Amino acid sequence: MPKTDLTHLRNIGIIAHIDAGKTTLTERVLFYAKSTYKMGDVDDGTTVTDYLKEEQERGITIVSAAVTCQWKEYRINVIDTPGHVDFTAEVERSLRVLDGGIVVFSGVEGVEAQSETVWRQADKYHVPRLAFVNKMDRVGADFAAVVNEIRDRLEAKPVAVEIPIGAGATFKGVIDLIDQKAIYFEEQSLGSTFLEQPIPDEMRDQVARWREQLFDLLTQFDESDRLTSAYLEGRAVSVESIRAVMRDCCLKHSVTPVFCGSAFKRIGVQPLLDGVGHYLPSPLDIPPVEGTNPKKKDKREKRKADPKEPFCGLVFKIQSDQHGDLAFVRVYSGTLEEGTRHYNPRTDGKEIVQRLWRIRAGDREKIQAAEAGDIVGVVGLKDSVTGDTICDTRNPILLERIEFAETVVSMSVEPASSADKNKLMDVLKTLAREDPTFEWRFDEETGQTIVSGMGELHLEVKRNRMLGEFNLKAKVGKPRVSYRETIKSRAREWGECIHQTAGHGLFAKVEVEVEPFKGEQAITIESRIKPGVIPQQFLPAIESALHDEARSGGTLGYPMIDAKITLRDGVTHETDSNEPAFRAAAADAVRKAVQAAGMVLLEPIMRLEVTVPDEYFGDVIGDLNARRAEIASTHLRGKLHVIEARVPLERMFGYASAVRSLSQGRASYTLEPHAYAPAPEEKLREMLGQY
Repeated sequence: MPKTDLTHLRNIGIIAHIDAGKTTLTERVLFYAKSTYKMGDVDDGTTVTDYLKEEQERGITIVSAAVTCQWKEYRINVIDTPGHVDFTAEVERSLRVLDGGIVVFSGVEGVEAQSETVWRQADKYHVPRLAFVNKMDRVGADFAAVVNEIRDRLEAKPVAVEIPIGAGATFKGVIDLIDQKAIYFEEQSLGSTFLEQPIPDEMRDQVARWREQLFDLLTQFDESDRLTSAYLEGRAVSVESIRAVMRDCCLKHSVTPVFCGSAFKRIGVQPLLDGVGHYLPSPLDIPPVEGTNPKKKDKREKRKADPKEPFCGLVFKIQSDQHGDLAFVRVYSGTLEEGTRHYNPRTDGKEIVQRLWRIRAGDREKIQAAEAGDIVGVVGLKDSVTGDTICDTRNPILLERIEFAETVVSMSVEPASSADKNKLMDVLKTLAREDPTFEWRFDEETGQTIVSGMGELHLEVKRNRMLGEFNLKAKVGKPRVSYRETIKSRAREWGECIHQTAGHGLFAKVEVEVEPFKGEQAITIESRIKPGVIPQQFLPAIESALHDEARSGGTLGYPMIDAKITLRDGVTHETDSNEPAFRAAAADAVRKAVQAAGMVLLEPIMRLEVTVPDEYFGDVIGDLNARRAEIASTHLRGKLHVIEARVPLERMFGYASAVRSLSQGRASYTLEPHAYAPAPEEKLREMLGQY
């Protein structure tokens, strides 16, 4: 692939609610951009981006897949992301490194629960985006209703740049509101050939109304006055002026351009690709990336998207491979070359870039170098994990890490024999390195290995990979709730490690204070100790021990959250104080302080959205009440009732079959983590009785 002018590079993600048509849209994009010569199909398991066996069997996207393609003068790095909430971390880490996004909405279902989640994630990372109203060929599709939902439910400012010609069975093309022409796509050429014709007479009034809405919105944000004067004076406004103002507004998040079509019927994909070039940012449109200097913590650093700047990149995904881990890296500045050594500030170590790849999902193209703005695959990084910065050794920078949600479901894994024990450890390490929302720990009380994830499906996929892909022989338990603990009140306690032997002993005393505290991290650590009380070289070990003890579990062994631990005081011995002694004393102090403060058991509360036909509405509501659900709202979406509720995860195991039975298979639902809240007293008493 030839070298690309940075102004013609686009790093975009395709994001949406599950089953809105993201992967089908990606397949069409690749076909029309001539990256593939045969269109894949989700139902047949032949798509390029869903290349894992699990994805092909289930017909859903599980891991985000990176694909590079060329459309006209633009090189586009596309990431097709999962829609299922259990794999939301894949969306999170993709959005962190993308410059723009296409949010896909179903023309029938409109804005759904997971649509809101991905929209909020895109807001969090300030990602400009286009909206694509898909499935306009389906019965019940309503373009105007979806545009209104985007405005009302997402609090966005959608502006239609296209409208559909017909809907459902009569849908046959789109009208470009800017160029003012009708576009029809030929079925014989699989949509590759399209015809541009005048707007049908019966749609002229409708087009005039939509164009008026377009100008009304754009003139509110037209700071350059490029089109406002001409429009108000009744003069013709050039296509270039409209697109320039639309681009400015999109980059500033003032408006969201809305396209429409049917990826399945191959209608409307090429105009959407044109929109990616016209309205979404190049790496040059993005502000310089910021970080800190790891050698001088308080010094802020910036890097521009310029090949001549010092190199810096972010590892946003690790994919385990039979030939070694493949790390996906977004190059923010400078040039990354094959065979070079770079610095990882987190590990304070060097990493060697053995090989560089341009990725096309399951396929790869070897390259010698990648410049600022690009997304590439790197082989050779030994110790880097998701969220790590790699940078120029002489000009170090540490970029902000990616934060992930707490896990909510756990299950036990036991190796079938002692020979499988080491293999189990290797497999768990590999899976955890790939996926930051997959955690594992060894429970010393039960002798079991406990794995944790974001939901039942998440852990089911991991289990299938362990037993199938990695050929591990193990017994896997049923999924169960992953609780958390916090503290009731403030408490202050001393911890100590005093151990005398024939020679030198161990001596350390540490005083800590614990208190309830909701910070950016699950556990906030602070030092208020007077300088010189404890030698400086021991402080990092103490802080690490405080954090490790809190995360390893409170009274019931569940990790603590929403707490602050403050280091207050300490006592040192001239010869017997060392790092292990202070680590042990710090852990002892936390245990005592947590016991004195009192414990609160927290359970995960889920955000539930159920879509159900009217005749089953009462049965579904009654079932939710029995599950301790708190109904937040109900409203109509077409002829269907939408129920929004908050419900304890503990009561939701097996809900898929229950709601299917209650509605004769006609209800659908989404479930995502919402918050942790105090568990009922009887649950705490039951657990304390077990221990």
